[in-house]
Amino acid sequence: MDILITGMICYLMGSIPFGFILTKVFLKKDIREIGSGNIGATNALRTGNKFIGYTTLFFDIIKAVIPIIYIKFNFPEFLYIASICTFLGHLFPVWLKFKGGKGVATYVGILFALNIIFGLIFIITWLVTFVLFKYSSLSSLVASVSIPVYLLISSKFDHLIFFLIMFVLIFFTHRENIKRLKNKEETKTKIY
Repeated sequence: MDILITGMICYLMGSIPFGFILTKVFLKKDIREIGSGNIGATNALRTGNKFIGYTTLFFDIIKAVIPIIYIKFNFPEFLYIASICTFLGHLFPVWLKFKGGKGVATYVGILFALNIIFGLIFIITWLVTFVLFKYSSLSSLVASVSIPVYLLISSKFDHLIFFLIMFVLIFFTHRENIKRLKNKEETKTKIY
């Protein structure tokens, strides 16, 4: 019973669509009708309002940090189930007919809550890739695979399956971006 309650609460926390809410409140627009139609921070930046973009990023990270930190110290045996449920909440929010974001900011929150080293590896890899290529999607994909690669190199196999699952999920949410990258049709991202 505890695991079901934990999973449900984490799912509901992860499912709060901050990009959608902030765009509605401040711009009176539906973010799903802007840019890529995605509710995440990258598309929130495409509204032209940097405050909305960066605030979405902040809250999409925090909504993962809060429940995962709580579970980490109170129910550590549920840590990875809670992490996946939080992540799935963002990808498939019940409030928006299960059509959510791509999960990168929420995954960053999960990583920092699990282990600050994982979060730093992700951020550094993302930034280096972005500086070189200017594609948010490519940076997210490379940064996502950097965690399992780090675990393999350092021979830490304990939770490798979890991080491989997370990479596969992010790969799945970026499948349209991957097609556009392949066809050289992906839009470069301005983050400042």
